[in-house]
Amino acid sequence: MATRLQRAAVHWGGAMSRPWQLMIGLAALGLWAMVPVDTAAAEAAAARSLEAIKASGRLVVLTRNAPTTWYIGRDDEPTGPEHDLVEAFADWLGVDAEYRFRDSVGEILDAIGRGEADLAAAGLTITKERRDRFIFGPPYQSVRQQVVCRRGGPQPENLGELAGVQLAVIADSSYVELLSELERQGYPVPEWTEVEGATTEQLLRRVWQRDLECTVADSNIVAINRRYFPELVTPMNLSRWQQLGWVLPQGSEALAQALRRWMKPFQASGELANVEEKYYGHFEQFDYVDTRRLLRRVHERLPSYRDWFEQAAERQGLPWTLLAAQGYQESHWRRDARSPTGVRGIMMLTRPTARAVGVENRLDPRQSIFGGAAYLARMKERFVDEVAEPDRTYLALAAYNVGRAHLHDAQVLARQRGLSPHHWRDLKQVLPLLAEPQVYRKLKYGYARGWEPVRYVQRIREYNHILERALRQSHPGLAMASPP
Repeated sequence: MATRLQRAAVHWGGAMSRPWQLMIGLAALGLWAMVPVDTAAAEAAAARSLEAIKASGRLVVLTRNAPTTWYIGRDDEPTGPEHDLVEAFADWLGVDAEYRFRDSVGEILDAIGRGEADLAAAGLTITKERRDRFIFGPPYQSVRQQVVCRRGGPQPENLGELAGVQLAVIADSSYVELLSELERQGYPVPEWTEVEGATTEQLLRRVWQRDLECTVADSNIVAINRRYFPELVTPMNLSRWQQLGWVLPQGSEALAQALRRWMKPFQASGELANVEEKYYGHFEQFDYVDTRRLLRRVHERLPSYRDWFEQAAERQGLPWTLLAAQGYQESHWRRDARSPTGVRGIMMLTRPTARAVGVENRLDPRQSIFGGAAYLARMKERFVDEVAEPDRTYLALAAYNVGRAHLHDAQVLARQRGLSPHHWRDLKQVLPLLAEPQVYRKLKYGYARGWEPVRYVQRIREYNHILERALRQSHPGLAMASPP
């Protein structure tokens, strides 16, 4: 039965958003100009030609501050999936990227429609209605729309069950387009509320806070935010796979053609896969219990060891949160941790490793942390210059877990199969094969439980991500310049 669309007169801007905008502006000062927009002039402006963009030396890009788009990272520099892609394209064009920020999808689409920027890179889904209004660049990521609720609340598994749920979605979104289309086709969809001026991340937080029953979000946004709000669940997919693309104003055909010329070799070279691996490669699985436990232990256990993690990391040139995340993966920050195989302590050092890095007592937490940091730094040094960051760190972590010899075998195997021995995205494909007799019998160092380092690196990356988020929440000033 068709249902009635409700549109909420709710706006999420105002005083709450101004500190964010101020902080973003301050963070970007000296990197890109945050140029004020003359609304009247922008509405009358036409799309700039490709020649005009190159002549000006700048590519004007609309985006939003979020962990799936653009944000200030731990080194106080801009980062994020959309940021990295935009920078690569701008370099290819021979211009600088100039970012302008809007708080919601509706504001971004309205602004691009008025020609206020050359393109919008904000995790926007390619839809039929949007194709009627805009030009899209080539797709670069696939996502699904997912219904998101909170553990203990409604758990709709099909449209019939969803019809009885109170659903809120952001206005002017692809979620609204899909719900409207399902309604037109006669499917039993709920009465949904469109929230003006909101972000998907804000509605996810409201679901987590039990202010809303359920919302709809793209799967990539859910994957990241479930680490912040582990009680969120996704009982059903609302859509099949959809594609994200950059949005260009009408009249930008030449720029769209340039995007296609850039994207084809960028994708073929593996650079697009590198961006996806960097930001989403550690989100393949979700463990609710483990995530909740980590968040609790950040406050219960980490304070006892934080100074040592920071000091050891600084001495070895490592990010301290990464070292702490590795310590959590090894021992859950238990100073007396032991395993049946003889490894011990917070960093779970073997006897030979402890001797090699000068650790006399593996159960002494300070010695263990400093020894583990030294050993990880040593692993990082044992790769050729072609192994760049962040792959150098991932390969070093894998070597810490499985041994440098077995990682060498994996690199040999990668070469044999036409894969890169220098990129984690390829090595994690071949490492599990070290447990296969028909494979390891032909390798120099033989059998290894090759699936373990893959999981090891993935968990450390995920723990590091959660840890950074938890620390930002405990420091409000830093949180303003980081992903919401």
